Amino acid sequence: MRATVMYKAGDVRVEDVPDPVLQAPTDAIVRVTYACVCGSDLHPYHSLEETSAGRRMGHEAIGVVEEIGSDVTRLTVGDTVIVPFAWSDNTCVFCRDGVTTSCVHGGFFDGAPSATQAEKLLVPQADGTAVVVPGGTDEALMPSLLTLSDVYLTGHHAAHKGGVRAGRTVAVIGDGAVGLSAVLASKQHGADTIILMGRHEDRTSLGREFGATHVVTERGEEGVAKVLAITGGEGVHVVIEAVGHMPAYEQAYGVVRPGGVISRVGVPQYEEAPVGFASLFGKNATLTGGPATVRAYIEAALPQVLDGTIEPGRVFDRELPLSDIAEAYRLMDSREALKVLIRP
Repeated sequence: MRATVMYKAGDVRVEDVPDPVLQAPTDAIVRVTYACVCGSDLHPYHSLEETSAGRRMGHEAIGVVEEIGSDVTRLTVGDTVIVPFAWSDNTCVFCRDGVTTSCVHGGFFDGAPSATQAEKLLVPQADGTAVVVPGGTDEALMPSLLTLSDVYLTGHHAAHKGGVRAGRTVAVIGDGAVGLSAVLASKQHGADTIILMGRHEDRTSLGREFGATHVVTERGEEGVAKVLAITGGEGVHVVIEAVGHMPAYEQAYGVVRPGGVISRVGVPQYEEAPVGFASLFGKNATLTGGPATVRAYIEAALPQVLDGTIEPGRVFDRELPLSDIAEAYRLMDSREALKVLIRP
């Protein structure tokens, strides 16, 4: 079969690799029908050190179950399933608390021996991980259903952890697919004012359609001043940081109001960050977020996609075959594409 392998920053290839085989009785093999490139895939695309073995790429998928292990009872060969970016048994102590990305038997597909930008995928802990799509679902809904494997539910996670609700003002930093998903999720959570901080007009236009009430194109101190002006100098109740770089974090603590919350879902490209009096402590601000526990949210979000309440698949603005995966990375890296759908 063919799969995506990254050998160093900027070096993405599609190569023939062995088909995955069942490793444990709790595994399943899935033929991937929809995958995509994530903004977080661009971090290794920029910084991965050269490796002779290569790194398997991709962590979002929809596919058809082709084989199941002897202990798998919830899935049937032929089922169409959503595969979240992390596998989990959905029964351990952390899964029961909803923190499925910390499952004691779990792991992450990106960089695993079998990852999702491929023709086939090994799904560990298949009963707890994969979620069946109802039979007969319109194929046109598949891109939106694919966002439930990561991007839309990452935006939902940010809004949920931030406590977004009616009466709250929200600032979303970043106009990538996660940021736009966070706008849509904040609207679903009932936010009255949603300020999208981004500077790409084609993306911020979609953000307005998703529910943004204001767009701030300025960055840094100018961007902070603009948000403060919109909020009468108070700042916002919830900041969703969907970038992962230090300037975005600095903007976040600049616009959060006293007693507010910063919810980070952009994978942070740093370990040290200001948390002292001038940033968080002095404002009594809360810092939350983390890898989205999408498996805990899928069942609730699935009907919203199926009945058309939300259309998160609108973040996909290009579609390419797996053989053109290098072009998909280039398009996203150059901001020529928001998010690229891949059809293996």
